Amino acid sequence: MQVTIGEHQIEFGPKRLSLAGPDADHAPAGYAHIRVRPVNPYIGAEISGVDLADPSPEQIAELMTALLERKVLFFRDQDHLTARQHRDFAAHWGELEVHPLLDRGEIPEVVHFDRGQENPGTENIWHVDVSWQSHPPLGSVLRALSVPEVGGDTLWADMGNAYDALPKKIKERIDGLTATHDFTPSFGLGMTPERLAEMQEQYPPQHHPVVRTHPETGRKLLFVNSLFTTEIDGVDPAEGRELLRLLLDQIKMPDFQVRLHWEPGTVAFWDNRATQHYACSDYFPHRRVMERVTIAGEVPA
Repeated sequence: MQVTIGEHQIEFGPKRLSLAGPDADHAPAGYAHIRVRPVNPYIGAEISGVDLADPSPEQIAELMTALLERKVLFFRDQDHLTARQHRDFAAHWGELEVHPLLDRGEIPEVVHFDRGQENPGTENIWHVDVSWQSHPPLGSVLRALSVPEVGGDTLWADMGNAYDALPKKIKERIDGLTATHDFTPSFGLGMTPERLAEMQEQYPPQHHPVVRTHPETGRKLLFVNSLFTTEIDGVDPAEGRELLRLLLDQIKMPDFQVRLHWEPGTVAFWDNRATQHYACSDYFPHRRVMERVTIAGEVPA
């Protein structure tokens, strides 16, 4: 419902959200080999009954079903998991990515995040991982090694419902548009001019659909983000900035979000195609240590 007072417009009332899309004939999946407890009606689920160090083929199949349905999965009490087992679990879903710009340990596929007083967290902005590559990732598996007692939560937002809830005229406006994705305004800030030129040659800006279609579910998804999307292609610059601002504001609505409080041994596995995430940096100067493995994806269509 919308109410206009002078030039001020207020929108309130329930959003028409759905698990699989407004036109999908979909009943929640059933599971025989894992336990799935939704933590939000449309995004996020706590998974139990599986050891990520040694999942069975049946559990892997059901986890993929759960991932496509719930978009992000949370696992508790996985503190026995080693970095190698972490990598091997993610490899069930495809080829793994070696990130070209983030710190890595002895295992190249494992990215190490050690945030604290000497290295404050900078991931507190809504983003899709590595959308500045031609093939953005399918998803990521993030493991908590050491976390503050309070703070340091991560949030995920559902890009299917964010798109579905847009006004019809905005959907019509963005249909068929592309946007530019570039690492320069973020990762490029700390590079020398020589290093920046080298990386820009290797990773030029990419032009992805503003609305992509999920390759497995067929659902339409918003695919612009605050960290890497720099402009809407082929439109007047002022109009493009306003359109991009509107879409980025849509992503910030709590209606589309789920929030995780980490504990040592907590693991999160998310679909990078269907979500965006935001890591709260409210724990400074305390320390937060995480490791991430990322699964390679496809060209957005």
